[in-house]
Amino acid sequence: MVTSMRQYEQCDDERFAGSAHTVHIPVMGTGFTVDTPLKVARFGIDSVMSIGDDILLEQMSKLYSEKYGLDFEPIDDREDDYRSRRITRYLNLVHDVVKRQFQNLQNSPFEPGSEITRYFRLLPDSALRCDYDKMMKIENDSERISRQEILRQRLTPGSIDVNIMTKVDGDRYKNGQKLPPEEAVAMSALRGFANSKLSSSIILSAGMNPRLFSYMSTFADFFPNGNGRLTKRIILKVSGFRSAMVQGCLLAKKGLWVSEFRIESGLNCGGHAFVGKGNLAGPILHEFKANLPQLTEKLFGLWKRGLADKNMDVPAEPLPIAITYQGGIGTSEEDTFLREFYNLSGTGWGTPFLLVPEVTNVDELHLQRLIQAGKEDVKLSDHSPLGVPFWSLQTSHSEENRKRLIETGTPGSSCPKGFLASDTEFTKVPICKASRVYQVKTIKKSQGNGSTSENSQRILESVLEKSCLCRDLAAGVLRKNDIDASELFTAVCCGPNIVNFKSLTTLEELLDHIYGRRSMALPKDRPHLFIAEILIFIEYLYNEYKKYLDGVIERTEAYFNEISTNVLSGIDYYRSIASQLCEQKKDKFLSDLESASEAVLAFLGRTIAPAEA
Repeated sequence: MVTSMRQYEQCDDERFAGSAHTVHIPVMGTGFTVDTPLKVARFGIDSVMSIGDDILLEQMSKLYSEKYGLDFEPIDDREDDYRSRRITRYLNLVHDVVKRQFQNLQNSPFEPGSEITRYFRLLPDSALRCDYDKMMKIENDSERISRQEILRQRLTPGSIDVNIMTKVDGDRYKNGQKLPPEEAVAMSALRGFANSKLSSSIILSAGMNPRLFSYMSTFADFFPNGNGRLTKRIILKVSGFRSAMVQGCLLAKKGLWVSEFRIESGLNCGGHAFVGKGNLAGPILHEFKANLPQLTEKLFGLWKRGLADKNMDVPAEPLPIAITYQGGIGTSEEDTFLREFYNLSGTGWGTPFLLVPEVTNVDELHLQRLIQAGKEDVKLSDHSPLGVPFWSLQTSHSEENRKRLIETGTPGSSCPKGFLASDTEFTKVPICKASRVYQVKTIKKSQGNGSTSENSQRILESVLEKSCLCRDLAAGVLRKNDIDASELFTAVCCGPNIVNFKSLTTLEELLDHIYGRRSMALPKDRPHLFIAEILIFIEYLYNEYKKYLDGVIERTEAYFNEISTNVLSGIDYYRSIASQLCEQKKDKFLSDLESASEAVLAFLGRTIAPAEA
């Protein structure tokens, strides 16, 4: 990269304050980013691991213990508190290995191909990158070495963050008896993180869980230490300002501070999609930008009282609150606009990193299927047993296996993990809707009712569409590392943005694309990320309305009207900022908005048949 004199002049600019990178790698499934910190944290890049699957984490502990020559003693599932202990053990392993990697990087020589040189060359334009470029131009040996030693001390590793889906918190059972609440799925995962060595963040997604929030307040690391800092920080993944306010206040009353609100597109994301009421990303980000000072003041007041109630020291000032966004970003221009226009601390890029083999875990077969995927191959499906829309690759082994089992008369999974077991229609102990037990019982119930109507058949098909996500989302990393791979069926929870990325990529290439140092070849007809989200909402409306008419789901006309009205309101907002959004492409953006508006208005008038969507 050629560095201009203007960039040197900006080295002391306040805009360069903060983390080493402006991009983070979000959690993807249970396995795709389960060891990503071991691959990128030493370079200053934040990433997120899922800690919901203790069975997978135990397998990864064994894998990396053998790789790094560490002692490994299996934690048997008959032992007390085995689940949280497995999680803690893996997180401690990642912590220790990253610490060792980072120390080695710091001590490596400033020469082509070294780890420390790679660290600096991956950085975005920043004060640190700027000072590195200046050091490289110094001809005097002693002065250059002196500057290098200063630079070494300024390096920081990326944060090793973890994710818990708060609603995946089913009670656990042993010998048919319910275990105490602390042994529930999310509760035990939280304990595993709280007891670990990590000084990082836990991302809470999928909504509010009061008992989890209360349990969090029993761990000292979530409160300010003697220096007024948080050893473990809380990040809330939210879909709107009201959710942030409600959850943030609930936590603050318990003396818990939210360090970041991570806004995710309702539909233009990977994995589970939380539709909400049709509020679009732009208006949501605008509301956070406009109201962050008031939100901070509100939370600070409650936080002070919460700390005082626990006889803890009360800080004189609130801690910083970061606002970030993730979902559907595809170009450097979009990334820069989001950060600068909405005053964001950073952005998350998920789906494109699935095509970076050195960073994420996708087995070779599914890498090729992702590259080949067209729009029809990436579907907002009913695969999730949680009953939440779920983005998935329809050409995956998991989907092939699901259909094969139906054809052979043995639908459903053996449910080897059971993390999503929540249904008690047929059993006292909850079972999963993707399990063979549930699906076979549902078929027998349907046959017993003697109903052969088209409506009943469609409802049954919806039940049979559920997939074993616990097992299949971990299959990619296990197949890639040849761990018990013979009977594994990979599911891939990519977002719709994957169809725009058509080749395997290195970490350098993707970061250069994100930071505007190069442009990857994306389809010329790729819509702006704001337009893409609107189009997905329109498709969702028509598809859901058809299910509603067919009797497959229970909805009301008011539900569809509210989403439509909010999408139209969002379109009006985008019209108002179009000139700032994409000055050179303003006409195309406005034209796309008009077409989208006409489609939503047509839906409101129900003048287009759902089948035409």
